[in-house]
Amino acid sequence: MRMRWTVAGLLALLVSSASAVTLDELVAKNLEARGGAAGLAAIKTLKTSGKLLVGDQFELGFAQYQKAPELTRVEASLQGLTSVQAWDGREGWQISPFQGRKDPEKMSADDARALADEAPIGGALFDWKARGSTLEYLGTEDVDGTEAHKLKVTLKNGDVEYVYLDPDHYLEIRTVAQRNVRGTQVVSVSDYGDYEQVAGVYFPFSIATENKGDGGKQQVTIEHAEANAPVEDALFAFPAAAKGGAK
Repeated sequence: MRMRWTVAGLLALLVSSASAVTLDELVAKNLEARGGAAGLAAIKTLKTSGKLLVGDQFELGFAQYQKAPELTRVEASLQGLTSVQAWDGREGWQISPFQGRKDPEKMSADDARALADEAPIGGALFDWKARGSTLEYLGTEDVDGTEAHKLKVTLKNGDVEYVYLDPDHYLEIRTVAQRNVRGTQVVSVSDYGDYEQVAGVYFPFSIATENKGDGGKQQVTIEHAEANAPVEDALFAFPAAAKGGAK
């Protein structure tokens, strides 16, 4: 049986092939700009600290601990109180003293989605195939006057992140995350800047995030970062004392 190609079919095939090549090139340029895939893979833990400005009003101390492949813990401190949100690779938990809850409590799967999505040290583009994500190149889009390359990342859990790469340096300048939380789509926009090297790999030291809909804004400014320092898995686990108290 002979295979017959229509003009439309051939054009679709050519466009698909061109997009795949462009997509591979963009991801390769991004990884190279950040310090190389091998350099990213070599970072097994990352500790960062600095300041967290919430709503242009409150400045808190900030600390984040990450451990490959997908453990994370975020702390925010003010006047002797420290809030905690952590993801242990399977579920999330938190301590919320600013809301009057000083005991650890499990997070719902929906509430923990953002923590889980942002846990990998290398970001959404690094090792995306191994993590079960899919990638699409959507051309360019204006980001505050810059015609940035736009990539759509669909995570294994169904969440979507749009990643915008600077056309000159191929570093991430913005991500737009879409997550379904209790039946409602939640959108958050994060802008990245002030890239600095940590163990030979570039990370953003300025991250401004806005949650669409509720108007929530926060600005993280990293002042110190350390790679591959010892970090125990217990730091990310739901506290044993709380587990015992819950029985």
